[in-house]
Amino acid sequence: MGENQIFVYIAIAAYLLLMMYIGISCTKANNNASEYYLGDRKMGPIITAMSAEASDMSAWLLMGIPGLALFCGIAEASWTIIGLAVGTYLNWLIVAKRLRVYSEKIHAITIPDFFAHRFHDKSNLLMAISALVIVIFFIPYTAAGFASCGKLFSTLCGMDYMYGMIIGGAVIAGYTILGGFLAASMTDLVQSIIMSIALLVIVLFGINMAGGWEAVKVAASFEGYISLSTTTDIISKKVVPYDFFTVASTLAWGLGYFGMPHILLRFMAIRDENEIALARRIGSTWVVIAMSCAMLIGIVGYAMIQANVIEGYTTGSAAETIIIRISNLLSTYGVIPAFIAGVVLAGILASVMSTASGQLLAAASSVSENFLKGVLGMKMDDKATVRWARVTVLGISVLGFILALDPNSSIFRIVSFAWAGFGAAFGPVMLFALFWRRCNFQGALAGMVVGGGVVFIWKYMIRPLGGVWNMYELLPAFIAASIAIVVVSLMTEAPSKEIEDEFDSVNKSL
Repeated sequence: MGENQIFVYIAIAAYLLLMMYIGISCTKANNNASEYYLGDRKMGPIITAMSAEASDMSAWLLMGIPGLALFCGIAEASWTIIGLAVGTYLNWLIVAKRLRVYSEKIHAITIPDFFAHRFHDKSNLLMAISALVIVIFFIPYTAAGFASCGKLFSTLCGMDYMYGMIIGGAVIAGYTILGGFLAASMTDLVQSIIMSIALLVIVLFGINMAGGWEAVKVAASFEGYISLSTTTDIISKKVVPYDFFTVASTLAWGLGYFGMPHILLRFMAIRDENEIALARRIGSTWVVIAMSCAMLIGIVGYAMIQANVIEGYTTGSAAETIIIRISNLLSTYGVIPAFIAGVVLAGILASVMSTASGQLLAAASSVSENFLKGVLGMKMDDKATVRWARVTVLGISVLGFILALDPNSSIFRIVSFAWAGFGAAFGPVMLFALFWRRCNFQGALAGMVVGGGVVFIWKYMIRPLGGVWNMYELLPAFIAASIAIVVVSLMTEAPSKEIEDEFDSVNKSL
């Protein structure tokens, strides 16, 4: 091991220790379920904004988008960025404030809580199904985060996949178990800063190594590479039109935001609904800049290949390691660059860990708060509630480890499927619950079941047919769920006067 490489490891170790320190320091701030799962609704606008966005940006920000832009040109990456940016902004604009006010009024501290209390579901069926949806989609999602840690440590340090997964997963589970929502939010803020540093450093270093900005423009000038209407392949230079259905399917990623529990919980946790406008501006601006820089890394990476600074790639999955390759090159230029390269690599870990902790906490809350207390009716005092919450986080972490044992599992497929599941099962229900007075319990239940069901049906039965059917399952499932909510709500009895009055009082306060 060379002297430079030691400083890379020092930077990564310092980052991991900092995450654990934050978790330990937040331990005493958790005395009841509201504090453990929602930070007692005391989050400021900066922490809320950056926590929401950092928990959204997993490894696909620093690895997926650069790899996609490098190997296929900017079309798919650009439309994905546009869809996600619009979805992020609209989620802050139309959902955040209304959900914050409504959830506090009905004393909801989890997403299943909100659905059950919004429709006065005394049967707990809506709570049980929504909690089940969270468990079904979040445990594999958390496993994907653990698997990402294993693959990253394996790539960075030559460490065995299993040991890398255990180290990364233990740190994530550790600070989440100890510090709850407050620790997850504080670490998210730090991780968003580290991700920003990583993006900036790699862009500037990459442009310099490629021979300057003019060299980057020349390298990326071949037909179809810098185009929103075509996608290409850097190996064959084959250009394929990016048609309407493909664009619509890619943009549909933005619909997922309306149903993401780990993001929606951040809206519920802000200390004052009047600070949401500031949080929206901070979060939306960071998302656009971060994703644009990530796409630029892919373009710069291609220019570095053309300049023979780094070797080329033969597959799209291999291209996703471009940021690691550039970081490794940076580490060869001395001790200080090596430490900076370690910070960049810590940024990749940060993108994984910030998402995994938010998902882990949301999944745990659905089990302990909604299944154990809500559905099974277990009586707990504040200390017992927090204790069970921590036990649940540990239990879900263990399940995540088990699911992540296979190092060959496809992280992207898991993430895209889970994103579609949440977006379709929860997104339409959340929007209609917040904005349609006539929406009732039966309609919400139908929307949740149809949305989640169509995701499975479209993914495994319809999409394989190809052609116009080869569409991301989130879009048809979201539409089907919305139709189900409207049709079933209109065919069944209207909500009670109490529910309508509650809805009206929330709207009047906005």
